Amino acid sequence: MAESTTSTKKNIVILGGSYAGISTAHYLLKHLLPHLPTHQIILISPSAQTMCRPACPRALISDAMFPQDKLFVNIPELFSPYPAGSFTFIQGSAQSLDHVNRVVTIDAGEGRVVFDALVIATGSSTPSPLMGFNARDSVALKASWGEFRTGLEGVKSIVIAGGGPVGVETAGELGEMLNGRGNKNKATPSVPITIVTSGAELLPSLRPSIARKAEVFLLDVGVKVVKNVKVVSVSPEGAGTTDVASKAKVTLGDGTVLEADLYIPAVGIAYNTGFVDKSLLTAEGRINTNASTLRVDVAGAKIYAMGDVSSAARPAVHTIFATLPVVCANIKRDLLLESGKGESEVGKERTFVEDLRETQFVPIGRNKGVGAAMGWQLPSLMVWAIKGRDYWLWTTGGLWSGKQWNKET
Repeated sequence: MAESTTSTKKNIVILGGSYAGISTAHYLLKHLLPHLPTHQIILISPSAQTMCRPACPRALISDAMFPQDKLFVNIPELFSPYPAGSFTFIQGSAQSLDHVNRVVTIDAGEGRVVFDALVIATGSSTPSPLMGFNARDSVALKASWGEFRTGLEGVKSIVIAGGGPVGVETAGELGEMLNGRGNKNKATPSVPITIVTSGAELLPSLRPSIARKAEVFLLDVGVKVVKNVKVVSVSPEGAGTTDVASKAKVTLGDGTVLEADLYIPAVGIAYNTGFVDKSLLTAEGRINTNASTLRVDVAGAKIYAMGDVSSAARPAVHTIFATLPVVCANIKRDLLLESGKGESEVGKERTFVEDLRETQFVPIGRNKGVGAAMGWQLPSLMVWAIKGRDYWLWTTGGLWSGKQWNKET
């Protein structure tokens, strides 16, 4: 449970309660605080829950798709086994960061949290509220899902903007549910679903031959792909964003107008860095992070960034797992040196090198998928086995509980 932040201990503040933030908290509680009892971890997140966000393309269809107690978990309960006084959870959103005076202002409690060290792991938001905790918690997300499911009743056409993994996965799930697999009359499926992408191919992080294989699997569930054209306007204005069940007219860059009973914007993300001074951001709105040490050098000492908001690597869950040992080792080193330990006692500085090899898993319905790992193309069955069967839910037990980080790596 959350405890009072009134303490004589120094604060290691972590902003963000998803993969990066929760993993960092567990790792530091296990491998730093036993050596540094003068500090405590404070985790700040807008929601008291976390979730397996990659599962949204399937979870939005029905609560029966996944066990809800595994899909959504309570953050304070995850940290209850740790010693009293070592961890505090605050439900709130960061409103501003004063990196000079080392204070985060939040919309909860006393409103100000002073930090000795700071990890920014606030992630990103999607244009569609169906794809994660854009709002505070599962209540808001499930409300959006409920509206969308109502819209699915009697639906006659769906348009999805975006040819990346979220757009392709969502189209595959909806296509399989509404049209079945092995669509006999591919020209006139029961419910036509159209993906619109500005790219020359779907899935730009994968080679064209894999993207075309995805297109074949999509056609098999009644999904048509329109390439090399952008969505330039949607009417009414809030269709797919503030109103997920609204009918829409979708105008493309070539003048084509698509009529949709449901419209899903699945293109682009917004980095959750609005509370950060612009001097710390890159042009695209990410935290300007040292790509080697994962420190935010421009902000001063003992400030770090992880996950989608960090400019150190491409946004991806597997990147978080690669950066975590590096950033935590450097936090440990920095704080132990500050406490008076010598260089010989704290180990060497760790450095991160991003693996740029082709790696992405994209399920298409419950039985098919495309992808690659470390540059090797994967067969459909393997994509299903690794991700498609439950969208990574099988991996989250050890992650959320912290067991995945029992060993210091």
